[in-house]
Amino acid sequence: MSDVQTQSAGVQAQYAARVAADLETNSKEQERIGAEVAALQEQLQALENDQAVLLSMQQALGSPGAPATAAKKAAPRKKSVPAPRASANNARATQSKKPAASKSTATTAKPKPSAKQPAAPKAGPTLVELIDNHLGQQHEPRSAAEITTALAQALPDRTIKTTVVRTTVEGLVAKGRVQRTKQGSSVFYTAATPAEQPASPQPETSTS
Repeated sequence: MSDVQTQSAGVQAQYAARVAADLETNSKEQERIGAEVAALQEQLQALENDQAVLLSMQQALGSPGAPATAAKKAAPRKKSVPAPRASANNARATQSKKPAASKSTATTAKPKPSAKQPAAPKAGPTLVELIDNHLGQQHEPRSAAEITTALAQALPDRTIKTTVVRTTVEGLVAKGRVQRTKQGSSVFYTAATPAEQPASPQPETSTS
């Protein structure tokens, strides 16, 4: 009976190890997918902002043409009215003045898009690009909290959370763009392509 109990205990241990490994892979896969979803959501928001700005600019650019075309269509009707030569000259004088008025309205209406153009900078870089650039400039590994504080200081107008940064960095690790290292219970991240780091000291030595 003791041999049977030992064998059953060994089988249970094997199943427990398999279940733990499956849970670990499942959690990593969830983190990877969550990071990709967060990155795609940011890209979608940026595209929606660009679309809104472009639509507003298109409406502003298309509106000044409407009164000009209406004035051009309304002007030929007066030419068909029979009148003496003197009145015809007066009509031509008034007709020559009206297109100038329409041009002035068109020129005054055109500066409207310039007032809406400053809305374009709202679509800034995505979180993936910010993290990639930040890690590429670092010479030592950085944790998710350190990356979050650095980005928050660089972009005070933008809300950046540590959980979103962690999931985004894990997505970059899955894509091979970032390397992941552990030091005890802490996790640190570095850029996977540090070839750009030796290039930065060269201009410094040349200037000095």
